Amino acid sequence: MILKKSASAKRNAAKKGLIDMADKLKLLFLCTGNSCRSQMAEGWARYLKGDVIEPWSAGIEKHGLNPNAVTVMAEVGVDISGHQSRTVGELPVREFDYVVTVCGHANENCPVFPGKTKVVHVGFDDPPKLADDAKTEEEALGHYRRVRDEIRAFVETLPGALDKDRTP
Repeated sequence: MILKKSASAKRNAAKKGLIDMADKLKLLFLCTGNSCRSQMAEGWARYLKGDVIEPWSAGIEKHGLNPNAVTVMAEVGVDISGHQSRTVGELPVREFDYVVTVCGHANENCPVFPGKTKVVHVGFDDPPKLADDAKTEEEALGHYRRVRDEIRAFVETLPGALDKDRTP
């Protein structure tokens, strides 16, 4: 008989460095349009935590990959240029250990996931919205860089931060 490990058992194995492909936490970063924040989070998770996390990203809607997100991630050596904007329904994986909503809209409109998926909300500012009032391209990119760095700081705390109680 094959038993699936619980998310907490996977987290404990990850903390001890005892994890194989099948034991990786399946984690979905969910945003409104899967264009910026969720894409950056997936990129960071692959880059920083790919040994213990199988990261995915999707949106409630599909808005296309934001070129400024690609630019600021490339600045720090993380290539997300091959990512595709997609909806949850387009994902090949349907059962996740965790879904991390990275914006308020996704948190409020999060679809129901099968199994024992735990939804955690960790909101980040919307760089395109912040950049609307920017006077220069450099000023606009500054907003993307700040959010990129905030997302990195969160991803660095994974998988342990997933069990902490978070409020939107």
